[in-house]
Amino acid sequence: MALTADQFLSAQKATVETLFGLTTKAFEGVEKLIELNVTASKAALAEAGTTVQAVLSVKDAQELIALQAGLFQPLAEKATAYSRHLYEIAQGTSAEFTKAFEAKAAEAQSTLVNLVDSASKNAPAGSETAVAMMKSAVAAANNAFESVQKAVKQATDVAEANFTAVSTSAVNAAKSTAQTASRKR
Repeated sequence: MALTADQFLSAQKATVETLFGLTTKAFEGVEKLIELNVTASKAALAEAGTTVQAVLSVKDAQELIALQAGLFQPLAEKATAYSRHLYEIAQGTSAEFTKAFEAKAAEAQSTLVNLVDSASKNAPAGSETAVAMMKSAVAAANNAFESVQKAVKQATDVAEANFTAVSTSAVNAAKSTAQTASRKR
């Protein structure tokens, strides 16, 4: 089965459209990262000014320790929130790329199956064994691809659960440290 000029042009057009779509998604991800960093930088600058004012108004060591303890927990929570936003942006962009890849892979699988079916219909007499082996190889490749997709999905789910657990642990540790520091006053 040979590709006609129209089929070739159609395939190239679809590839270019996919490329532009993915490029747009990548730029959207970068824009979100820039927006997140600008927002975080503005907030950090404003908080730094407030913190400096608070430190300058401290009258003794006890008050300084209390101020430190009060700053530690919100800092950990903000860092965790920043990390969570960063992860969500990366995850969203990655999901778009994965979706596009899976669509192209499914399209390629379908094309290959159609090609094998077409070849089997036009195969000379006596080549049934070769055709059966080819169909079996294509089916095995499709099964392997689906297994890899499932494994990647499971690994992604585990990574996301671990990220959530680490974030929660960090916030809880910060709360515990702040409470311990407050009690020592």
